[in-house]
Amino acid sequence: MDSTSATKLQLHKKKTWFLLLTFSLLLSTLLITISITSTSSTTPSLLNYAHNRKPKPPLPQFVESKLHVASISPNPVPKLAYLISGSAGDGVSLLRTLKALYHPRNQYAVHLDLEASAEERLEVAELVENEPVFKRVGNVRMVTRANLVTYRGPTMVTNTLHAAAILFKEGGDWDWFINLSASDYPLVTQDDLLHTLSTIPRDLNFIEHTSDIGWKEYQRAKPVIIDPGLYSRRKSDVFWVTEKRSVPTAYRLFTGSAWMMLSRPFIEYCLWGWDNLPRIVLMYYANFLSSPEGYFHTVICNAKEFRNTTVNHDLHFISWDNPPKQHPHFLTVNDYQRMVDSNTPFARKFSKNEPVLDKIDSELLGRKANGFIPGGWFNNEGNPNITLPHHVRTNTTELKPGPGAKRLKRLINSLLSSDDFISKQCS
Repeated sequence: MDSTSATKLQLHKKKTWFLLLTFSLLLSTLLITISITSTSSTTPSLLNYAHNRKPKPPLPQFVESKLHVASISPNPVPKLAYLISGSAGDGVSLLRTLKALYHPRNQYAVHLDLEASAEERLEVAELVENEPVFKRVGNVRMVTRANLVTYRGPTMVTNTLHAAAILFKEGGDWDWFINLSASDYPLVTQDDLLHTLSTIPRDLNFIEHTSDIGWKEYQRAKPVIIDPGLYSRRKSDVFWVTEKRSVPTAYRLFTGSAWMMLSRPFIEYCLWGWDNLPRIVLMYYANFLSSPEGYFHTVICNAKEFRNTTVNHDLHFISWDNPPKQHPHFLTVNDYQRMVDSNTPFARKFSKNEPVLDKIDSELLGRKANGFIPGGWFNNEGNPNITLPHHVRTNTTELKPGPGAKRLKRLINSLLSSDDFISKQCS
């Protein structure tokens, strides 16, 4: 290559390099200008957004924390769902208790366990099915697939959950669930009870409970029992295995009365168990002696959604020895005034055809033999011999509270206004 050609090639390379450098400088200048303009126009709005926006709540770690408990009925007068249970020979007492508790606004599940003969269960089922008022209103149902219930065993808990599930499926929008036995009896009318309950929050759970399990730690929590009712067709008592177990550390144990009035949201939680606590605790109490006196108490006090909804009372008058033995006293006429003075809506335990029941019927409930209790839905004042209402009022919110409502109101007010109300919740 001659010198002239080499000179031209060098000039061409310098020109190309100069053009590339110039283009890069122009592009850089343009980008810097756009960036400065964009920043100056957007910075105020970004600052304002950062200043004005509210901090977001922390995201839930688990899906169950997004779930909510059931809404509470807005009806001015609440509805109650009853389980009335019994065993062999309890058919007559069960039906008497049912009629004393009846109101067309409520829902009822009646259960005779498998220890009762097929004939007795069939007789109760036919009487329930053929009672004109029950048939007309359609709010009483017999648990046709009966359970074998072992006293002191977990089958009492599973039977309660079974009845609650039936009432959830078939009973409509009730507000509270109440479990009773054939040896329970009311001390106030349903009009008295519904009237009083219409004045209090419907998320309250009336359940007597304590975390001070005392001697029960060694005689109930640590021993392991087996309930034959979980696998056998024949009723027999629970039995113990030789191994012991320690007290749970994953949750705190509570104990109390087996009789309670529980809110619909809490019952739904026990049935669905969206955080699995009710199922875990149920598995634990499958081997716990007298599990009905601990299962619901432990669940409610270990569930943050419900532990502050408890009222530490079982709404019952029960006469115990001091210290309490396994069974309470059978109530008689001698206990009548103490029952009235207790202001409670229920009492137990009554033997079959106990004469004090007739006194309660006549003096507290206004009930005639084998009849229904008068109220806003049924009035027998015109003819005191009427025991069967031939006309059931469709407006079941019309209540006629009597003296029982005043007594019950005193009890409820004293419970909710006591200085230690909060300190007694799950303590």
